[in-house]
Amino acid sequence: MEYRRFGRTELQMPVFSCGGMRYQYKWQDLPMREVPRENQQNLEATIWRSLELGINHIETARGYGSSEMQLGQILPTLPREEIIVQTKVSPEADSGEFRRKFERSLSYLKLDYVDLLGLHGINTPELLHDSIRPGGCLDVARQLQKEGKVRFIGFSTHAPTDVILQTIETNQFDYVNLHWYYIYQNNWQAIEAATRLDMGVFIISPSNKGGMLYEPPRRLIELCHPLSPLVFNNLFCLSHSQVHTLSIGAAKPQDFDEHLQALDLLDRADEILPPIIERLEQAAIARLGETWYKTWHLGLPTPQETPGGLNIPIILWLRNLAIAYDMVDYAKMRYNLLGQASHWFPGARADQVDRNALRACLVNSPHADKIPDLLKETHQLLADQPMQRLSQQ
Repeated sequence: MEYRRFGRTELQMPVFSCGGMRYQYKWQDLPMREVPRENQQNLEATIWRSLELGINHIETARGYGSSEMQLGQILPTLPREEIIVQTKVSPEADSGEFRRKFERSLSYLKLDYVDLLGLHGINTPELLHDSIRPGGCLDVARQLQKEGKVRFIGFSTHAPTDVILQTIETNQFDYVNLHWYYIYQNNWQAIEAATRLDMGVFIISPSNKGGMLYEPPRRLIELCHPLSPLVFNNLFCLSHSQVHTLSIGAAKPQDFDEHLQALDLLDRADEILPPIIERLEQAAIARLGETWYKTWHLGLPTPQETPGGLNIPIILWLRNLAIAYDMVDYAKMRYNLLGQASHWFPGARADQVDRNALRACLVNSPHADKIPDLLKETHQLLADQPMQRLSQQ
């Protein structure tokens, strides 16, 4: 296993982390006696495999249902100084409720402290305010730190880049969990800001939200050859020293195996990656056109600026992936979350597109004339039954 200094925390972080949102039994709290024995055995086998590989960062959240409680059956049996445990608690307008949720997390984990506490989902200016206002959730986290229940404080986010930057620039957090991978590089500016402030950088879900790379389409497999798409994406992320760790949401012990192939290639990333990236870019240009590929994102409005709350940037991004790389299943999964996932994945689908209503908000786009038709086309291509986030199921 490779390790990287996790910013100002000085923790030696494995470049892969064991994420805790796929091996648990339920997305809701329930008595431990209701967890099937085979499910708990699988979870514990996954943790043992993780540690055997040197992946000693175990990450979970209060919002991951029975994950914390099930981890509490194994974590106390492990040498505490040899593991790095992170949990996350969503910010609340009532900071007392934030503290109560954290205490529940610690009780379920059966630990005296966690190494990393993340404020989970600072996705909007309002949630940032609830976090950093005097007497808010960050003040509570600082008090927990003084009590020895938390070592370091960070935040996780699915926010637009400007909100992430605002949060980072407070310089009140030791690390950040955020989305950034080959198909979604928008947050690089945030990673640079975090690096400047010596924060740890944890990449959320690079294999799932990063493209469902465990079930890649044939075209993507061919374009990433001789690597698998999953290994390519890992290598792409880890070739940037500013990135410290990638979350592996393992559902079973074997889920680590393919990821490990990237480790032996890290020293050769500068040689291996450029031809694959060039092939991916040229394939996208061939299907989308060079002008669109290079300029589609310019001047697009946010959902808040768009009639009907359409998330035009995300809709067009998903269309690009579906057409350029045949990533239709991934694009459908993400598209049909729109309108269902609140601030975790904001904005609406393009069920109804009114060209006249969109005219004003598209005035800064070089593609204003054709975007309404592309939105309709994307809806026809990707629309299915609206989906819920896993935690809502």
